[in-house]
Amino acid sequence: MKNNISKELYLRSVKKIPGGVNSPARACSAVKTDPIFFEKGRGVYLFDVDGNQYIDFVCSWGPLILGHCNKKIQDAITKALNMGSSFGAPTRLEIEMAELVIDMVPSIEKVRMVNSGTEATMSAIRLARGYTKKDKVIKFTGCYHGHVDSLLVEAGSAIATLSIPGSPGIPNDFAKNTYSLPYNDIDAVELTLKNNDNIACIIVEPVAGNMGCVLPTPGFLKGLRELCDKYNALLIFDEVITGFRLSRGGAQERFRIMPDLTCLGKIIGGGLPVGAYGGKAEIMSMIAPDGPVYQAGTLSGNPLAMAAGLATLKELNKKGVYENLETSADYFFNGLKKLAEDKGIEHVINHIGGMGTFFFTSGSVDNFDEAKKSNTEMFGAFFRELALNGLYFPPSQFESIMISTIHDRKIMDKALNIAEKIFHDFKKT
Repeated sequence: MKNNISKELYLRSVKKIPGGVNSPARACSAVKTDPIFFEKGRGVYLFDVDGNQYIDFVCSWGPLILGHCNKKIQDAITKALNMGSSFGAPTRLEIEMAELVIDMVPSIEKVRMVNSGTEATMSAIRLARGYTKKDKVIKFTGCYHGHVDSLLVEAGSAIATLSIPGSPGIPNDFAKNTYSLPYNDIDAVELTLKNNDNIACIIVEPVAGNMGCVLPTPGFLKGLRELCDKYNALLIFDEVITGFRLSRGGAQERFRIMPDLTCLGKIIGGGLPVGAYGGKAEIMSMIAPDGPVYQAGTLSGNPLAMAAGLATLKELNKKGVYENLETSADYFFNGLKKLAEDKGIEHVINHIGGMGTFFFTSGSVDNFDEAKKSNTEMFGAFFRELALNGLYFPPSQFESIMISTIHDRKIMDKALNIAEKIFHDFKKT
């Protein structure tokens, strides 16, 4: 594996960009290596600036569920670009996107497009506060909802990767309005709601993807729905990762739990910057210009993102797509599990639909405290060896592996053969 040009670009980048990267998750410091600079992607493969090829299990952190350079997405973007990249005014594509999202996601009756998942969660929280006339928010430790001030308390993802508890620059007055509770602990939620009548909402990743992939235990999501109804709080599902990945209608369809508001991102942009939030019409009608809760964005609903998103969702709407994705993911994660067991590698694998995480730990991983018991040094070594052998995993123990619809059996076998070789070498040492 050559990395001369990538190294040169990194050294050049750190002089002008903080840490040399435009998002901390890309830094690769947690896996004790320099970030890889990529040049192009094709299908399931990434190619770095030195000409090395990798099977991609990051998929741009989730959006590329159809793989790199999908022709229908590219054609849609090109067609839109030829008409103009942005108007700052309504377009037909925005309506078509809204109609399709509402058709696919069970709980959404109205939807507002924004430009990122962070914007979506920030706006949904503001809406929940405006609607309920309450101030406080319950979130869960290890769940990451973007870099919103009040939601960066005990977040997972890059915060966990960098081993920092939160972030300077967030006033205590913001943080004090957020309760961070253990994921999957319904008793803690009920106690908090019982002792505080000023809670506007509960925001949750219905399947956590930012402390690694952590699934809800039986009854957890149902319990959240019941408690929100009992204590007059709104339930917000952050489906930026799980939306259109776990099923046609996301985690809420899969688990049959209807939130009041849903936050979306990643897949609905087909690889372009995008976000959205939506829910019951009564609640969404509080958003300006219909109501008094203000939110705006110059590039919200821009034609390029709408065209890419529409092309993506139309493909995912086809019969058998999610069944095939699930079969492929099961084959990979079950194969990885068997290899680790055969080599005596201590591990836990959590997976659902087209996402999952290999934790270097034992027992179970049902919350952030259990995730943090993982052997991050071993994961770092695993990442580096995978990259040297042409397989690109998320560069953090606390992120989720993403699988696309074009990761077929042949590709999975190739990836599993690489993993088997590395586990064998681990066992020898």
